[in-house]
Amino acid sequence: MEAWELGLLFAAGCVAGFLNVMAGGGSLLTLPIMVFMGMSGPEANGTNRVAILIQGISATIGFFRQGFSDFRLSLTLALCGLPGTLIGAFLGTKLEGVWFNRLLAGVMVAVMILMARKKRKTEQIDNEAPPTARRLLLAHVLMVGAGFYGGLIQAGVGFILMAILHRALGLDLVRVNMHKVFIVGLYTVVALAVFAMKGQVLWLVGLLLAAGNGIGGWVGAHYAVKKGERLIRIVFNVALLVMAIKLLIA
Repeated sequence: MEAWELGLLFAAGCVAGFLNVMAGGGSLLTLPIMVFMGMSGPEANGTNRVAILIQGISATIGFFRQGFSDFRLSLTLALCGLPGTLIGAFLGTKLEGVWFNRLLAGVMVAVMILMARKKRKTEQIDNEAPPTARRLLLAHVLMVGAGFYGGLIQAGVGFILMAILHRALGLDLVRVNMHKVFIVGLYTVVALAVFAMKGQVLWLVGLLLAAGNGIGGWVGAHYAVKKGERLIRIVFNVALLVMAIKLLIA
């Protein structure tokens, strides 16, 4: 790879890492760039997981050092997603071309509709109250599907996790992102192993992208805490709109 390509990958990783922590959709930036550089769909899909893993570790540490962590809940949610991740990753090693875009477009439309719904007054979130047993059960069940999609494509899974953690579990958006980065980091270990076994991971490219993702994820975690829900909502809505337009004109 030429110097400008390496620089582009690193820069894209920084932007994607920040976007993934603040909202989601960062992989929609990195995956097309890798395909443009000559990788097949499965290779780009697998190589991207290296960066996602490093980003998840970096962002989780960033939240922890800012005083935000609930590893018990993060772990149980992540473990529920692992069976789906395993199945999704095996299918993802074969997914490329137009089917990738069609599936992703359908998920984006579904998430947009879900997040656009206004809460009723009885649904307002109490940041101090623990989630009810009903909310916890629903969130853990839905995490199986989120894990499947994360293993299959990964791109845009942040939107799905935000919908589950915010709408179903009832958490504020700072804690949503705190749990999200841990969950993605853990299930990515499984997904990366599957793609690696299929020989669809370019490790040097992945590590370069990971360097950028780690920096972006660290910055995103600090901004998520310092700026709170208002900035997260702005980034989320802008990212969702941009991703939707991109899929419609692709």
